[in-house]
Amino acid sequence: MKSTLDTKSIAISAGEWPPFLSESLPYQGVAAHLIKDIFNEAGIQVHFTFLPWGRAYHDTYNGKYAATAVWMHSKERVNNYNYSDALLSEKFVFFYKKDNHFEWHNFNDLRGLIIGGGLSYSYGPKFDKAVAEGIFDLSQVSSTEQNFRRLSAGRIDAFAEEINIGYHTLNNQHPELADTITHHPKPILLNNSFLLFPNNAEQSSELLEIFNLHLQQFKQDGRYQAYFKGLEQGDYRLSKPNLK
Repeated sequence: MKSTLDTKSIAISAGEWPPFLSESLPYQGVAAHLIKDIFNEAGIQVHFTFLPWGRAYHDTYNGKYAATAVWMHSKERVNNYNYSDALLSEKFVFFYKKDNHFEWHNFNDLRGLIIGGGLSYSYGPKFDKAVAEGIFDLSQVSSTEQNFRRLSAGRIDAFAEEINIGYHTLNNQHPELADTITHHPKPILLNNSFLLFPNNAEQSSELLEIFNLHLQQFKQDGRYQAYFKGLEQGDYRLSKPNLK
């Protein structure tokens, strides 16, 4: 399917979320790489602008960008945006020190522990319910890097983070800790994220249709999986040449 749009180039806003999205990473992160290649197959070139998340959201709705990447589902956002098919599948896990015994099967197993998290972040309704019931203490800070430092210093027992984001931060910001920290295989939360198209823009419906069609083709023929295999192999690490 070739686009019937007048434009052959679109601008997309994004927030910093390495290794999925970052101005400083090779290909600007795995999600940006994938989005660019999907649109490129339809004859549309994509340019990313990286902004604070709130500004990316509002500026896109106000007509400065054709879409914004990437966002979890929320009832409030549905009022302003049309969602693509699922672009990313995320897995949130607990990181902990290897020399500490940490095992969990349900949230009651965390009773009495101090668990780290990100500011203003939800790790799903079951996690939130356990916090509200006081099963464990939730100590939140502004960055994953801070949580790794606190974990190493013994100020928290474990912390919740998306597995790719956790290891990207550990390997790039705290490589000296990499041999001392691991994660528990049981997921806290499995979540999807999406490319959002403002529902007040005339071209959004066609762009959404184009994107979903080619995303489906990438998934069917194995190209989609290759991007995330590359992520596992380190193709989007800071040490790689910055290809944009």
